[in-house]
Amino acid sequence: MKKIVILISGRGSNMQALIDAKLPCRIAAVISNRADAPGLEIAKQHGIPTQLVAHKNYAERAAFDTALAGVIDSYQPDFVVLAGFMRILTEQFVNRYRARLVNIHPSLLPAYAGMNTHERALQDGVKIHGCTIHFVTPDLDHGPVIIQAAVPVLHDDTPQILSARVLQQEHIIYPRAIRWLCDGTASLNAKGRVVFKGAEHAHAALIAPAME
Repeated sequence: MKKIVILISGRGSNMQALIDAKLPCRIAAVISNRADAPGLEIAKQHGIPTQLVAHKNYAERAAFDTALAGVIDSYQPDFVVLAGFMRILTEQFVNRYRARLVNIHPSLLPAYAGMNTHERALQDGVKIHGCTIHFVTPDLDHGPVIIQAAVPVLHDDTPQILSARVLQQEHIIYPRAIRWLCDGTASLNAKGRVVFKGAEHAHAALIAPAME
C-alpha cells in the first residue's frame, strides 16, 4: 500500500476530506509549520502521527526546507500532499520530490496563480472559476495538472461566497486525485504530462451562466 505525508498550516479541511475518503493508501503523518494549526488535533483524533516543523525557528527558507525534508523522509512516503500548506518551497526541496509532490490551488490554473484568486476572478468578471490539483514544480502554480473542477461565477458573488463554492469542489477532487495516484490510474509520463489508464470523456462541459 502506498504511503502519503500531508503538510498543513491551518484548519486542514482538505486533509479532513482525504481522511474521510478512505483512500487506498496510508496517511503516514501530518506535518505542520504552525503549532496552532487546528488540523494537527484532527489528525491526532484519527490516530495519525503528527509532527511540527516550525518555520519561525529557521532564519533561512532553505534551512527550514532541509529540516522539513528530513522529517518527511523519515516516513518514506510515496507522495507528499500539500493541503493548505502556506509556505513557498525552495527549488531544491521541490526537485527532491519531483513527481511526488502534489498541491491544490483555488483557481483553474494557469489562470490566477498566486494569492487572492477569488477576488481577482470577480474583478475580471469571469463566468467560470474553480480549483486545480497539480504536481509541484519550481515554476510556482504551473506544474502538470492532474484534475480540475469548475464552478459558475454568479453576478452577486462575493469572494467569500465564491470561495465556499470552490472549496466544496476541492473536497471532492483532491481525494479523487490522490486515489488515482495511489492506485496507478494517473501517472506522470516522461514528457511531464499526466496520463490516465482508462477512457476520458469528451462530452463533459460546464456552461455559465446556465439559463432556462
